[in-house]
This record gives sequence, C-alpha cells and structure tokens, in this order.
Amino acid sequence: MPISLAATVEHFPIAGTFTISRGSKTTADVVTCRLTDGTLTGSGECVPYARYGESVETVLSEIEAVRPLLVRGIGREELQRAMKAGAARNAIDCALWDLEAKRSGRSAAYLAGIAEPRPLTTAYTISLAEPEAMMAQAAQYAHRALLKVKVGTVDDRARIRAVRQAAPASRIILDANEGWSEDNLAMHFSACHENGIALVEQPLPAGRDEPLTRIARPVPVCADESVHGTEDLQSLVGRYDAVNIKLDKTGGLTEALRMRRAAEALGLKLMVGCMVGSSLAMAPAVLLAQGADFIDLDGPLLLARDRDAGLRYEASLVFPPEPSLWG
Repeated sequence: MPISLAATVEHFPIAGTFTISRGSKTTADVVTCRLTDGTLTGSGECVPYARYGESVETVLSEIEAVRPLLVRGIGREELQRAMKAGAARNAIDCALWDLEAKRSGRSAAYLAGIAEPRPLTTAYTISLAEPEAMMAQAAQYAHRALLKVKVGTVDDRARIRAVRQAAPASRIILDANEGWSEDNLAMHFSACHENGIALVEQPLPAGRDEPLTRIARPVPVCADESVHGTEDLQSLVGRYDAVNIKLDKTGGLTEALRMRRAAEALGLKLMVGCMVGSSLAMAPAVLLAQGADFIDLDGPLLLARDRDAGLRYEASLVFPPEPSLWG
C-alpha cells in the first residue's frame, strides 16, 4: 500500500534557558515525520543539531529527497543504505518502527526483541552557569537519584564542588561538551575523583581526544561527540570507558540497537542520551535504554510544555511510552 509522508517543524519553548559550553537556547526546534498508509500513521521526531552541520532546513531537504522511496514502501534496512546517519534518518526510522508496530498489532519493543520495558532512572540536567547558580540548581533537584551537570570551562573545580555540596546523595555525571583541554584535564579529573563523580562525558574535542590514552582516568570517561555509529566504536577502545548512544546521531533506533550490541561486545559501558526534544523523540530511546548503565532522557522535563499523551515521569523515573504516543 502506498505511503504518504508529512514532515513538519514544531517549536517547544524551554523552561528558562538551556546552556552548555557551546552556547544557550530557549526553544527546542524539532522536525516531526509522519508516515500514513491510508489508515494507520507512524510518527517520529528528530532534533537537528548545528554541531553536526544540521539545521531544520537541511533535515527537511534530506527527508524530502527520499519521499519517492517512502511512497513505494521502503523498509528500515533499506533506509539505512539510502540515507546517511543523522537526525533526518532518525525521524523516518522511528516513524517506520511506529507504523510497523501499529500494522502488526505488536509493540515496537516486541518487534525489537526487547523484554517487557520497565521504568528507568533518568538523569536531570543542570545547565552551565556560575558556581553559585549551579549550586542553587543542584539543591533544587537534590532529591533526584542522578544529575547530569554541564561543565566545560577552563576551570570547573568550583562548579564541581558546588554541585556535589548541594546534592550529596545524588549520582553525578559531568558533561564537558568538548570544553576541556589536555592542559586542564588532569586537574579536572582530580576534582571529579575527589567529589565522587560517577562519569565524565566528552571532556576533549572530538578528533583531539588522543591524550585520553596517556592519562590516568580515575573516573570512567564516556564518548559523545567522538562517536556516532557502530563503525566508530573500535577506535574508542583504550581512550573511553563508555559510549553515549543518541538516536539523532545514529540515525534511528535500527542502527542504535546494532550499535548497542557492538559496544557491549567491546566491553564498553552504555549511556543512552538525547537532544532537547519532546516525548516523541524520547519514546524509542526508552526502549534502547533498557538495562543501560546510564540513562539521560530528560528532554521533556526541560520544556515549558510537552506533547499531549507524553511520557510519564515520576520522581527520578521515566516510564515506557503508551501506544497513543509511539510504538
């Protein structure tokens, strides 16, 4: 049966401002893909990311380029060969998963071979700011089991100490977003060790992370910008202890599941992360994250409003999606 395609841009205001080492944003601009067979509709969402040369316009153009293939009923495996990894493929791939689930009457989790999904403990993100402001943010969310703290300046020691003091019982992930350097790496690692940090994410710029092979790592280090797909994993061994798999990087759930299996085979710990998007973007990632070591799927919690029938968040838990949302 022919498939019709609709790709639209939606804007979700962020509650306050979301700040990392590369800048700030107040709105999440997402692209939503809907595939309809005349009766049933599958949906997927992606977040174009400028760090990877993406924009709303380029993503819409990539989706439009494969319209003829979608109309004739392209499958997920063929999609992997027809499109490069990235946000555009993610939106289509997840829409295909959703449509396949609806057509089969089976959940996407069942189709992916995933046991009955369970609620997961997700991180909550603390934006980069001055130490006093970050201490106040951390104190507000100190009841959460896991905090992800944005750092990435030339000297984050005061920020690390402030957040730990404000949230003494929380596990803490630090995300430097490529903001540290070889010159200040040992200093920051020492502060992480002293303050019981559970994980450090992407301390050095992608392509310039070779110093991680020469320095003692007193806390586990996770690759984010340095890893996109399965083909990148082998090069991480010896410099990283974990990988952050994001659907917008892998180009969808299909490749992300393949990448997860390969990462586990290499002995790498697994983090499942997200861009700042709505519950529709998080829903397939909740399936991928089952059993992961670290989960960072708080995107909707950072928004001033989410989609209708969004994911259920309770305390530090995120619950699997209802069929009315996805899958």
